[in-house]
Parts: sequence; structure tokens; C-alpha cells
Amino acid sequence: MRALDPLLDNRSSTMDWLLGTPLMILGIVVVALLLRWILHRAINRAVALMERRGAERRSSTPGRAERVILQATGLDSERRRQRAATMGSLLRSVSTFVIFGIAALTIMAEVGVPLAPLLTSAGIGGVAIGFGAQSLVKDFLSGIFMILEDQYGVGDIIDTGQAVGEVEEVTLRITRIRDASGIVWYVRNGEILRIGNKSQGWATALVDVPIAYDQPIEQALATLREVVTEMDQQEPWTSKLLEEPTVAGVESVSGGVVTLRIIAKCVPNEQFAVSRELRERSKLALDAAGIRGPQMPLFSPPTQP
Repeated sequence: MRALDPLLDNRSSTMDWLLGTPLMILGIVVVALLLRWILHRAINRAVALMERRGAERRSSTPGRAERVILQATGLDSERRRQRAATMGSLLRSVSTFVIFGIAALTIMAEVGVPLAPLLTSAGIGGVAIGFGAQSLVKDFLSGIFMILEDQYGVGDIIDTGQAVGEVEEVTLRITRIRDASGIVWYVRNGEILRIGNKSQGWATALVDVPIAYDQPIEQALATLREVVTEMDQQEPWTSKLLEEPTVAGVESVSGGVVTLRIIAKCVPNEQFAVSRELRERSKLALDAAGIRGPQMPLFSPPTQP
């Protein structure tokens, strides 16, 4: 019987270990998975709430100018949805990494792995990697804040100081821009010190219409006011203009030329199309009203001696 006591003791200790450590490890894994599921569910609900609020805000905006400005500044539902989805994906990845990292350390402690030397080595290695990858960390942090602050998005025309063009892709590390020549620029987020966004808010189109000095100014101004009123009521200009363009009046008088100015507040990146349309309509309307433009002096070749 005494010979069987050590065997029974070993079997009892083995059973205690099997019922203790493996069950503890299983419990840690289950808790980690449950916590990850809860956090991901909370993040998904927060993302859905942001999307819903963006849609409600857009639908509650009555004015044309306010609605277009909200769309241009990134506060519309689609832009808000993209930003919320990006941040939701980032938060889910970070939460998964943190939860499983803590669970792995806890399991290692349960099986008897000494954590002090491991954590010390990891800390020294992290410091070394941090010094060697400062630019990479800077790029990622800058990308996170750019997305959080919604400084720009895909489709915006931006000026980064290094490249000017349309944003094609925004990641946490780089921003891809295509300029007017078709060249694709890959700009690291950490290297962007300033950003000029030409697609947020609104733009202004300035149109100068010259007429001859001896033409009736009041009649010309009245004709231009009819032009801008008609243009503001027609598509597609109704959706491009934030409000009816303003005929400011006489901008300058010089050299036998009177310059009349029109100011149009419009959607970003549409100021060039609006300017061209206003010039064309103004020219046709002034010709129909019999108002002449400035006469250019005819070129006369020099006489031969």
C-alpha cells in the first residue's frame, strides 16, 4: 500500500494540474473572446450611430447653400460614413491586439514562463525599434489625426506643399495624390506640415465684363442682373451655385474701358465652369442689348520711307 502512495500522489497532482491550469487557460481565452466581441459590438454600434446622425443632419438642413456646404465640408452622410468606418476598423484592430496581448501574457504566467526577463527584453527591443522607426510612427500618428479631424478625403483637391492634386487614397501611412498632369504622388503623412483643401466649404468665381466707355452703365448692369437671375434658376447651375450671383457694379475705369464685376459663390472646384458660363451668357446678352465692348485699335503697319 505504501508503494502505491507515491503513484496516487503523482496521479492526484497531475489531476489537480489538469483541472487547474488548463481550465484557467481556457477561461482566459473565453474571457478574451467575450471581451473582444463586446468591444467590437460597441464599436459597430457607435459607427452606426455616427452614420445615422449624419443622415439625420443632412435631411434636416433646409437651405440649398447649407446643404451643399455640408456635403463639401465632409459632414454629409456618405463622407461621415467613410470616416466612421475607417475609425471603426482602426479601433477594432487596436482592441483585438490589446486584448489578445494581455491574454497571452496571462497564459504565459499561468504556465510558469518568467515574464520579468521577457518584458525587460521586449522593453529594450521596443525602445530600439522606436528609435529606428520614428518616421514610421510619426506617419501613422499623423494619419490617425488626419482621419479623426477629417482634414481631407478621397476626391478632395488639396495642396500639401509638395504636391497639388486630387486625393485618390488615404491610408494611415501615406496619401496618394494625382496632379493635373496625371502624375501620382505618394506623400508620407508625417511629412505633411500644412494642407490647403480646395474642396471644403465654398469657392468664389470672379468675372470681369468690359464694355466701352461711352456705353450706358445702368443698362449694362440691368442686363447682367437678368443673366445671373436666369442662370441661377437653370440646371445644372442651380446645384453648383450656393446663391444667386451678385452684380457688384463698376470695378474699374481706365483706357476707355469700363469693367463690370460679377461675384458668384459656388461649390468647390466649380468656380472655373461657373466663370466660363457667366462670361458666355454676359457676352451674348450684352450683344443682344446693343451694348458694345471696348474697341481695340487697329494695327497699322509703318509706312515705308
